[in-house]
Amino acid sequence: MTVSDAILDAPRPPRPGEMLDAEALFACLKDRIPGLAAPLGIEQFPSGHSNLTYAVTSGEREYVLRRPPFGAEHIKAGHDMQREFRVLSGLRGVYARAPRPVCYVPAEASPFGASFYVMERARGVILRASPPQGLTLDAETMRRLSTSFIDNLAELHAVDVRAAGLDDLYRGAGYVRRQVAGWVKRYRAAQTDDLPAMESVIARVTAQAPEDSAATLIHNDYKYDNIVLDPADIACIRAVLDWEMATVGDPLTDVATALAYWVERDDPPEIRAASFGLTALPGNLTRAELLARYVEVSGRDARAMRWHQAFAHFKVAVIVQQIYFRYVKGFTRDERFARFGDLARLFAELARESGG
Repeated sequence: MTVSDAILDAPRPPRPGEMLDAEALFACLKDRIPGLAAPLGIEQFPSGHSNLTYAVTSGEREYVLRRPPFGAEHIKAGHDMQREFRVLSGLRGVYARAPRPVCYVPAEASPFGASFYVMERARGVILRASPPQGLTLDAETMRRLSTSFIDNLAELHAVDVRAAGLDDLYRGAGYVRRQVAGWVKRYRAAQTDDLPAMESVIARVTAQAPEDSAATLIHNDYKYDNIVLDPADIACIRAVLDWEMATVGDPLTDVATALAYWVERDDPPEIRAASFGLTALPGNLTRAELLARYVEVSGRDARAMRWHQAFAHFKVAVIVQQIYFRYVKGFTRDERFARFGDLARLFAELARESGG
């Protein structure tokens, strides 16, 4: 094993209760993936918080399987495997960093009763809470990476959605207001505790929602742990993952969501403890620098960003709350999620403090 191999994002044995039957999966896929051979090897990528992601091997072939989490029946948005598969299919040929989709299987044909899709594995480095062992992330590397990160978001927003065959994802003007209503509904469906900060934010973002600034392809969950990096040059982005919430809408919502996940060295300790990645390492652009770079590269008007930042923190609070709901209801035994009630409370407070 080379040093480069050692720092690649690696799967592990599936968590208890989240195993897949290899024989049943092969029987399902053998006519959908030409040349597929048994036995299938199945491991799980352990770091995701939403849809479950597995590494599936067949000889030298490597695939990734994505399925909804157990207990997600009450949450339709964000777990639509057919929609994610369609987005990836459309992006082939117009956006080089989209993994190649292989096949989609609906719930009624699935060996485990839930829809899923299979794509080719994009091998590389993924930066999560801690750097991979053996990887040095100096300040110059992080500056180049964070610049690539925001430049790539601007590039994604410039994708020709008509050429991708995804223009029907656009539902017309009023995207921002529909998003507010939709995310409030998701929060109500997953609510477990009374959070006064959430009620305050809901009132404000509803009353002050701006008009759409534009309509572009947006990812909706763009952060370090959703990009695959070249082990030979960490500042080079090979692929963007997790397209389950992608749509056509206001690009400022996408920028604000990325900034909501972006933790800095000078943030309060409770914010740094909730970090979703390595954005606080020396050399990373600050949130203000990221926004300025995005405006420079994209040429977009970002005067409505204060409202968008408050709404983005609210969305993250809802996402965390949805995961906590599944934990409280016993749909997952992943102990990482035990603290997510407090995390939802934290992001609700951030949303209230963001200004609107």
